[in-house]
Amino acid sequence: MAEHAVKHHDYYLPDPSPWPIVGSVSALVMLFGAVVWMKSAEGVFGLHGPWIFIVGALGVLGTIFAWFRDIIVEAVYKHTHTPALRLSMRYAMILFIASEVMFFVAWFWAYFDVSLFPADVATLPDGQQIGVIGRDQVLGGKWPPVPDAPAFTHTFDPWGLPLFNTLVLLTSAVTVTWAHNALLKGDTKNLIRGLALTILLGITFTVCQAYEYSHAGFTFAGHVYGSTFFMATGFHGFHVIVGSIFLTVILLQAIAGHFTPKQHFGFEAAAWYWHFVDVVWLFLFASIYVWGAGSYAAVS
Repeated sequence: MAEHAVKHHDYYLPDPSPWPIVGSVSALVMLFGAVVWMKSAEGVFGLHGPWIFIVGALGVLGTIFAWFRDIIVEAVYKHTHTPALRLSMRYAMILFIASEVMFFVAWFWAYFDVSLFPADVATLPDGQQIGVIGRDQVLGGKWPPVPDAPAFTHTFDPWGLPLFNTLVLLTSAVTVTWAHNALLKGDTKNLIRGLALTILLGITFTVCQAYEYSHAGFTFAGHVYGSTFFMATGFHGFHVIVGSIFLTVILLQAIAGHFTPKQHFGFEAAAWYWHFVDVVWLFLFASIYVWGAGSYAAVS
């Protein structure tokens, strides 16, 4: 065997992949479509925003599918995921979740900045000049803001549907842990049951949040409370959807017998991500739904 063909390390160097550039272009198209969709009714180049967005979204979904397929082939059929490689992937997943934590820190920062200092000074455009007004003139000097129909009428009752959604996510944390313990014991039947229940609970949470949004007493663009609320909870809901898709792929792998008690990093990554989503929701529930409800909470 030629010297250059001999492998002297524990890492796998994959062949050049088209998916990074395909995924990046698709995400750019999806973003462009979203901007055109929200800003222009006429569209551009004869194409309307929704169609551009759909093309980009299909490209992103196709990239995710193909990339998952390639990684599964490498791990299960080529046996390239050595212990050293699995360790590096764990570090990578930890760093990814840390970056996601910083992502949500931005939304919490925006929320607490306006809620803790509702009488602070803010700069707003005033024609051709920049006028300086106090937040108390906009928010009534307190948080939640003074009701101002139709932009803002009431907050959510935290002890109704938000509490139910909290219990749903906490239960899903239990079921994914049950699935993990079953995997470590080689119990495929309970592994599949635990994953299926976790996915079902994730879907339940998403449906309940969509129902909640449809009954909001405020809008995204009409009031600062709505803007901060929907940005924080909306991105969390997006992460729940991503986590549900992630767990669905893991469920299909579990059914196909791809995991062993000693080699199942894909499952671990999905479980870590799901626990991260659970923890973020607990902070959202405590700060936005309970503390931020004020005296204007609607009665369930």
